[in-house]
Amino acid sequence: MTNVYFIRHAESDYSIRESRIRPLTEKGVSDCSLITEFLSNKDIDIVLSSPYKRTMDTLRGFANQYKFEIQAIEDFREIKGDSGYLVRTVDFSTYMRDIWANFDYRLGDGESLAECQKRNIVALGKTLTQYKEKNIVIGTHGIALSAIINHYDNTFRFEEFMAMAFIFPWVVKMSFEENKCIGMEEIDLFV
Repeated sequence: MTNVYFIRHAESDYSIRESRIRPLTEKGVSDCSLITEFLSNKDIDIVLSSPYKRTMDTLRGFANQYKFEIQAIEDFREIKGDSGYLVRTVDFSTYMRDIWANFDYRLGDGESLAECQKRNIVALGKTLTQYKEKNIVIGTHGIALSAIINHYDNTFRFEEFMAMAFIFPWVVKMSFEENKCIGMEEIDLFV
């Protein structure tokens, strides 16, 4: 069995609009210790991540303490937003409702949820093949992780996404036999 611990990044500073370089907030940095503590007894074999700063930084404490190199995987990145998003009048909730209602919907030159999902599932498939029977950490994002969950459980939709949209960090453990998901568990680090 292969276990994948998807770690949705800690709270990030949304005053920094450039998604790739957005840092964690002070609270986000502090909450990273929850990740280190949670993963400390999971017999992790490999640490992978979206290349975005906030995901890499969320895992850095754990990786440093347990002597892992974080391997950046480009295809685990977040959905590409529209370059003109900031000048549009669409709010977050409306945009999320639109992309979950129609997976092919895109705002301007952004990526659709279907494209984000396919890219992440292909990357996950390669990971499952390469690290079969291992315990894997993947640093990820809210929309990207939700699209992965939806691929294996199509009842995970807009309402479920909005229920976790403001939980930073958020952990989902998925267990696989070959490429088949045989178990999924959401883990609340704040209880």
